[in-house]
Amino acid sequence: MTAENMLFSFSDTISGYVTSYDAEGGFFGLRTSDGRDFEVRLTDSTYAELLRNLGQPYTDASGPMREMLTPGRYLSAYGVFYPEAGGHVYEAKRIVFVGRTAADYQFERPNWWIDQVNALAAFYRRAQFGTEGVDYRDYRTVLRLGGDKTDSHVQETDTISRMVYGMASAYMITGNEDYLEVAEKGTDYLRDHMRFVDRDEDVTYWYHGVRVEGDRETKLFTSEFGDDYDAIPMYEQIYALAGPTQTYRVTGDPRIMTDIEGTLNLFAKFFRDEKGGGYYSHIDPILLDAHTESLGLNRAKKNWNSVGDHAPAYLVNLYLATGEERHADFLEDTFDTIARYFPDYDHSPFVNERFTEDWSHDVTYGWQQDRAVVGHNLKIAWNLMRMNSLRPKDTYRDLAERIGDLMPSVGSDVQRGGWYDVVERVLKPGQEVHRFVWHDRKAWWQQEQAILAYLILAGETGSEEYLRLGREASAFYNTYFLDHDEGAVYFNVLANGMPYLLGTERFKGSHSMSMYHSAELCFLAAVYTNLLLTRTPMDFWFKPYPGGLPDGILRVQPDILPAGSVRITEVRIDDKPYDGYDAEALTVTMPATDERVTVRVTLTPTAS
Repeated sequence: MTAENMLFSFSDTISGYVTSYDAEGGFFGLRTSDGRDFEVRLTDSTYAELLRNLGQPYTDASGPMREMLTPGRYLSAYGVFYPEAGGHVYEAKRIVFVGRTAADYQFERPNWWIDQVNALAAFYRRAQFGTEGVDYRDYRTVLRLGGDKTDSHVQETDTISRMVYGMASAYMITGNEDYLEVAEKGTDYLRDHMRFVDRDEDVTYWYHGVRVEGDRETKLFTSEFGDDYDAIPMYEQIYALAGPTQTYRVTGDPRIMTDIEGTLNLFAKFFRDEKGGGYYSHIDPILLDAHTESLGLNRAKKNWNSVGDHAPAYLVNLYLATGEERHADFLEDTFDTIARYFPDYDHSPFVNERFTEDWSHDVTYGWQQDRAVVGHNLKIAWNLMRMNSLRPKDTYRDLAERIGDLMPSVGSDVQRGGWYDVVERVLKPGQEVHRFVWHDRKAWWQQEQAILAYLILAGETGSEEYLRLGREASAFYNTYFLDHDEGAVYFNVLANGMPYLLGTERFKGSHSMSMYHSAELCFLAAVYTNLLLTRTPMDFWFKPYPGGLPDGILRVQPDILPAGSVRITEVRIDDKPYDGYDAEALTVTMPATDERVTVRVTLTPTAS
């Protein structure tokens, strides 16, 4: 298509850095992330606002807008391209400033992400249980845009677990005990209604969910979804542990550890490929075997979820809670496997995500074929950097940085900001851009992976380029995904940032969405921003059961951070100073007591 054929107007978003402002001409220069320059015209109806968090009021910046157009300032403009003089002119309708000054980024303030998770937790607490007591019999997987419940009453194990994770995480950085109650009661509900213990095999399984009809409850043993139907997929068992494991970090409840150990036994006995390494993606529900013909396209297969998702979903948090070397060994094996088999840079800038039993590439599978999930690449980079702080290896850091360097040009929107969903891994002859598989929309969880990947890369390498990319990802997410009308965050937005509110993507609760990614983002973005980047002290809350923790040791490291990068500078138990802690080891020796106590720990970045 030539410029002569584009004789029509269209609206779009441009995000970038101000290069100049011409007050007399009424326009300013804007340079995108990849260095392209646009002239943005102002009109009598152009308005501006300051980036705001969930729960914050609208702050109009239309009055000082022109004075704020200083070089170097990052902003996002939404406007209209008009055909004119053989090209197009761009007139801004809305401008969002991400800070009050050119050097200011609202989301780098110490409480930004903490306030956001507080608002998220309040939304889901109210949507699921109202303002009265917490009763999980009322839990619904599907929530409408405003949090209203639907008639569908299948309670999915993973969505409850994901919400439990979010509530436990919210408690850890806000100290709001209402959220801890939701997390603990959810963990108990999972144990009582979604768990099956096979004492002969010494393993624990988690049902896909339960269908509730009045007082009648029907267990759903196998998955009800798409390519996983009538099988036991590894990722459902993995995410069943996400919420309970995060809750264990807070409470040390030994019943949770029993469930975790039983599930780890399940993984080792029935999902592990002892000969070839890694874990199978599915097993048959009758024979508990990955090789039965009934599994169809899932027979003897491996994928990112079955091999790598252990780490972010529960395994990092399990190691943080226990400090056990066997969990560190599991993590090391996981990332050695990823580094060995997933890169495919002779053929594609994206990793390969699906494999047959012998690690041959499976490029004909179902929906995925030879396609890349952008967020999985970023998720690998983020978690490799976590692992590199535990057991440093050049292979971990090199691969993380290679992904971080490659992804912006092939997976991000360098004009509008944000990160795409699923693209073709390989260019066809004559193509210069990796094609979108279904659409150019942007999902909330993929923005999370980008933000966390670049924040931790910036924090651990000191790279200004990674910091820039992390800020740009954070700016897009906070500008376009926060629902200031109904609460929480949108599932998807269009390429230009406008909310996409059709089909299941209009929901705030679904099979795919239940506070997990949005809360994980808040928790870890707060940790990386405060403790690695701005070097600001941060508080964390815990409430262990008496006698629950092995040797009475509470481990309070919030994530796997570089050794010696933070230390404990204060501990308060029931709001009273307490000195029974090891500042460098990041542990607290719990006092002998018959009652649960609230532990507040202040972590402070070190000078090194």
